[in-house]
Amino acid sequence: MRIVILADTHGFLDPRVVERVAGAPLIVHAGDVGTGIADELARLGDDLMIVAGNNDPDDCPWPASAERELPGGTLAVMHGHQWPAKQRHRRLRAEFPDARAVVCGHSHRRVLEIDDSPWLLNPGAAGKSRAYGGPGYIELTAEADRWRVEPVVFEPLSRRRR
Repeated sequence: MRIVILADTHGFLDPRVVERVAGAPLIVHAGDVGTGIADELARLGDDLMIVAGNNDPDDCPWPASAERELPGGTLAVMHGHQWPAKQRHRRLRAEFPDARAVVCGHSHRRVLEIDDSPWLLNPGAAGKSRAYGGPGYIELTAEADRWRVEPVVFEPLSRRRR
């Protein structure tokens, strides 16, 4: 199963991300979504899983965390702003000890910690706000006997293309 993992769009989804994620069976957004992005993602994928970030409105329809059973294990998602940076990864793993992978956002920095359990995945920013190293996402392939992750990163957009 192909899962596209995004975060931190803040109301702008890079058009190159849009081109690549279209048709995904599941799109996961780890918070700080912004205006109009949920509707755009709903048109791109078959299923959508979104959690609220610290920059999403208090009355947004998304939960603070979510879990989804996938082939081969559970995927947990939480924005991650709930804890200071030095504690964040340890606390996320403690929050979801039975998950195969935990997805977070908030830092806008791409993280692929797959040597510990559960894995910790942060796709970095998929928009233009603090897209360190360029905007992008993570593609997770979840099969019953094997999970694979692949970061997809684009060059930062020039100011003229924003």
